[in-house]
Amino acid sequence: MNNTAIGTSHRIEKIVNQEDSARAYGSGLVDVFATPAMVALMEKTSLQLVAPFLDSGENTVGIHIDINHIKATPIGQRVRCEATLVAIDGKKLVFKVLAHDEHALIGEGTHTRYVIDEAKFLARL
Repeated sequence: MNNTAIGTSHRIEKIVNQEDSARAYGSGLVDVFATPAMVALMEKTSLQLVAPFLDSGENTVGIHIDINHIKATPIGQRVRCEATLVAIDGKKLVFKVLAHDEHALIGEGTHTRYVIDEAKFLARL
């Protein structure tokens, strides 16, 4: 991985749909943005942030997530997630992640990813 700087950030926006609901994920029985869907969006945002900086054959895998889901978001609302690279420790990358809906902060925390050689990683499975 090269030329990635602490403080680099990336943002993704999406409309919450039925497939993103707690009911659809099986994590609850309410039609609101599911915690696992929010976590997936945070991981995707972090992955997309570093993907352009990876060398050929490299990839990243998520190894830790510490998230607070603060507020429910109804189906149909726009959510945006922002990931900011806050630390690099060798191949370990730490991100601050924030999620907002159209009205307020809905989730926040940290996410850690590890840079891997994809071929070697898959061969060990």
